Amino acid sequence: VLCRELGYVEAVSWLPSSKYGKGEGKIWLDNVHCTGKESSVAACGSNGWGVSDCKHTEDVGVLCSEKRIPGFRFDNSLINQIQNMNIQVEDIRIRAILATYRKRVPVTEGYVEVKDEGAWKQICDKHWTMKNSRVVCGMFGFPSERKYNTNVYKMFASRRKQHYWPYSMDCSGNEAHISSCKLGNHLAGTGKNSTCENGMPAVVSCVPGRAFAPSSHSGFRKAFRQEQPLVRLKGGANTGEGRVEVLKNGEWGTVCDDNWNLVSASVVCRELGFGSAKEAIAGARLGQGMGPIHLNEIDCTGFEKSVTDCKFNTESQGCNHEEDAAVRCNVPAMGFQNQLRLSGGRNPYEGRVEVLAERNGTLRWGTVCSHNWGTVEAMVVCRQLGLGFASHAFQETWYWHGDVSADDVVMSGVKCSGTEMSLSHCRHDGPHVSCPRGGGRFGAGVSCSETAPDLVLNAELVEQTAYLEDRPMFLLQCALEENCLASSAQNTSLTAGYRRLLRFSSQIHNNGQSDFRPKNGRHAWVWHDCHRHYHSMEVFTHYDLLNLNGTKVAEGHKASFCLEDTECEADVQKQYECANFGEQGITVGCWDVYRHDIDCQWIDITDVPPGDYLFQVVINPNYEVAESDYSNNVMKCRSRYDGQRIWMYNCHIG
Repeated sequence: VLCRELGYVEAVSWLPSSKYGKGEGKIWLDNVHCTGKESSVAACGSNGWGVSDCKHTEDVGVLCSEKRIPGFRFDNSLINQIQNMNIQVEDIRIRAILATYRKRVPVTEGYVEVKDEGAWKQICDKHWTMKNSRVVCGMFGFPSERKYNTNVYKMFASRRKQHYWPYSMDCSGNEAHISSCKLGNHLAGTGKNSTCENGMPAVVSCVPGRAFAPSSHSGFRKAFRQEQPLVRLKGGANTGEGRVEVLKNGEWGTVCDDNWNLVSASVVCRELGFGSAKEAIAGARLGQGMGPIHLNEIDCTGFEKSVTDCKFNTESQGCNHEEDAAVRCNVPAMGFQNQLRLSGGRNPYEGRVEVLAERNGTLRWGTVCSHNWGTVEAMVVCRQLGLGFASHAFQETWYWHGDVSADDVVMSGVKCSGTEMSLSHCRHDGPHVSCPRGGGRFGAGVSCSETAPDLVLNAELVEQTAYLEDRPMFLLQCALEENCLASSAQNTSLTAGYRRLLRFSSQIHNNGQSDFRPKNGRHAWVWHDCHRHYHSMEVFTHYDLLNLNGTKVAEGHKASFCLEDTECEADVQKQYECANFGEQGITVGCWDVYRHDIDCQWIDITDVPPGDYLFQVVINPNYEVAESDYSNNVMKCRSRYDGQRIWMYNCHIG
């Protein structure tokens, strides 16, 4: 009912608990009940206007279909825009004409065609401008347009009868979508027989970003390298989406969402080698960032080379990380999602991974060897299918009955770095597959999720809390049994000996969009006598002291953790606690503190000589649990040890 009231054909879904941020003011409707036939949500049953026991954390959101109701108008000021004619992205295309472009993926050059009353029509090039081309290229995921050889197209056009769309477009070039352009002149001719005197069909030629440079099908494309290091996208599940982060004075920071719109977001997208922006996202919907908020109230014209060239306000008073801006960019159609499928799962988000591979000259479906299959590989599969993040990687899939004809292993030895857009871009064995356990029920599997957690260590707190303690051996019996000391501790006298410990506090935040939960179920948790509770992750962090060329000098240890919500942001409820065999995890917006004064929260540096070192903490080092961003899981500090005291400085993430 609501979507139709706003001029869309139907609803796609609804989203609970202030997914699009909390509203302000009064909550007008509660317990709304529509039959579906109402013309306005105001006509549906409810508690009555303003009668509600809800909080703004329960503000509901909707997702409407992209299709507009034909002829629907909010007001007359929009009449001159193409939007009113209900042209959608699906209803415009670039059709490759020349043989060289027909075989290429993605299609970068061809006729611009519009679907009108069920038939594809060309656009007369008489009023066509490079600005129009820029908008069309942006919609299809390309950062810019270029000139092309008109003579070839003239020859081609003279041989065919064209069907022209009766209108022209008039774009200013910074629109994110053709529907924001004005409608140009009406062509000569009437109705279906529009003519294009002395003209020919409009052609666009687009320049793809480096990661999408066209290849023939077999071409091997390198893992994705960003084109412009001043801006990056973080925490997004799919290629071309994420929280916008900017490098300024040597430090990465975020952008405040005040005045954040499609024009500014498109500058970011094009700068990174994508097209225009599909969506400018406010309210930290793709996770909160860390560090400074560099830019606020960004105001771009849409033609800047970089978002840092736009007008903006460096004062970010009143902004916090709950207002971090993000973006979804238009990305070229590479067809990657057709080379892969999940089969046998209980829902479309899970299943055995089946890939389309060439065997003896024919394409056929088969499985992926699950030997060494892990979260990073699963992330690439979920991204390739547009299903978000991986939540789990499976090495056995006997409980999912895949397609029996696809039981044979066609891909093995897969090792991904995590930035690839397709599983075939990861390192893998050549045509000769070797897989000890075979495919079938041992084929690799995944489950995907639209959201993921993101853990980050508080670097400042480590710097503030680090100190040395000489602890007598008789107090370290428990720690010795738990392998928290260097191996030389075995030979230290129990009565007279001591160990020198570098102690510090760990405060680990979940900045993501879903809770961080341990991989193991309760049956696999381990009781730790030192801490008097169960640890759900045996390797949750690595603590190491390295010399300046990166070699370990102290036997750091693999710290196992019990995961709980020690404290949370103001409006977040704690859910997890370690006591009494409680549920374990870290809620979004909460943090888990391991204080400096508990056992094993240290590095044993008894055998380390004085000098300059690097101190390093790595969270979730084996990628056991999926996260939206692993690049912020490492914290490093410089440290100087003079044999008596230790100084920690310059602690930073990443």
